Amino acid sequence: MTTPRLDDLDAERVAAIDNSGWGRSFTFFQPRNLAFWAYLLLVVTGLFSFASMLAGQYAAYRQAIVVAVVLFAVYGAIFWWFTHHIDRYARQPAALVVVAFLWGGFAATWTMAAHANDAVRALYAKAFGQAWALDWGPGLAAPFDEEIAKGVGLLLLISLAPRLIRTAFDGFILGAFIGLGFQIVEDVAYALGSAGSQFGANQVESAMSTVWMRMATGVSAHILYSAVFCAGLVYLVGRPAERRKVGRGLALMATAMLLHGVWDSMGALVRGHTALLFVLMLAVIVIALGVALKVFAMTVPTERRFLRAIMAPEVARGGLTAAELEAMCGDRKARKAFRKAGVGRAERTRAVHVLDAADELADALAVTRGADTGRVAFARSELARIRDGAPPPSRDAALTR
Repeated sequence: MTTPRLDDLDAERVAAIDNSGWGRSFTFFQPRNLAFWAYLLLVVTGLFSFASMLAGQYAAYRQAIVVAVVLFAVYGAIFWWFTHHIDRYARQPAALVVVAFLWGGFAATWTMAAHANDAVRALYAKAFGQAWALDWGPGLAAPFDEEIAKGVGLLLLISLAPRLIRTAFDGFILGAFIGLGFQIVEDVAYALGSAGSQFGANQVESAMSTVWMRMATGVSAHILYSAVFCAGLVYLVGRPAERRKVGRGLALMATAMLLHGVWDSMGALVRGHTALLFVLMLAVIVIALGVALKVFAMTVPTERRFLRAIMAPEVARGGLTAAELEAMCGDRKARKAFRKAGVGRAERTRAVHVLDAADELADALAVTRGADTGRVAFARSELARIRDGAPPPSRDAALTR
């Protein structure tokens, strides 16, 4: 009775790996794929525009540019780490993540949204007057132009990596990286614009006010909007591992645009009332974070089902305990409960390492489609060693592996 059950579990594991795209590599250079050339053209065009803008003002605002680039690079690295950290399941290859970031930073901003925003605001000015366009133009142009520009990037990525982008959660994660690229490059441009506010006399001080403001409010800006929008876009178009849900997809995309629009329209909404402005800013940030958490909770169950199917054979064979599986496939509370089940600080620390080792084993199994290779055997042995509290292997033993 045991063998058929293991065979069934192994078959389900392989199906989960194939359906999720977990462990697959990404090749960017695809000369026979039109999406590759469209992506390359738009990103290179945006990169050239951004570089030209910096080069043209570098002599006058060198200090402000250097400070803004360094600070936003550190800021972006923190968000990069966090976004990668929450992607504990079918992690996207680093190359695909970089491609997503570059689209958001250069194609979505400088090639598409910058021109579209100017054109739409000009149409508003002609239709409703210059004063109305100045008040409401940003909130009624950017949410549509910018979110659509970032969404186009996700569609191109799906064309470039159809076997990797399989679920709404994949759209959520890649959308966050697209938004991160958009936000960092846009923030640098805003900081540079502020540097010239006093004819460059106090360029660093002038730029820093914008830098700190953009950093403080960035937690609920493009990263969040794009994650929600792109998750909705995947629901709208459907994927092999994600059933098409048009209503949900349109609702999420509209929600991202609404949050973006309210944020960009705050000045017009409060009409100079500073206290009310801060209250509205705080309210939008809280609501936006709540929406992001809700979308994360909405999209992640599919990933957890894949992970459970991949690791269930390990439980049947005794390499993983049922409690470890539940913690791996559970939410933050489940993982926290697993850690707290240990008696003493050492055991709780060990529980953290056990889950990390189990995640490494899942990655190894995904890469090999469940086959028993040297990498899988080593990951299993490391999991057992950490669980038993044994010391790490000697340097010589590690080298022989």
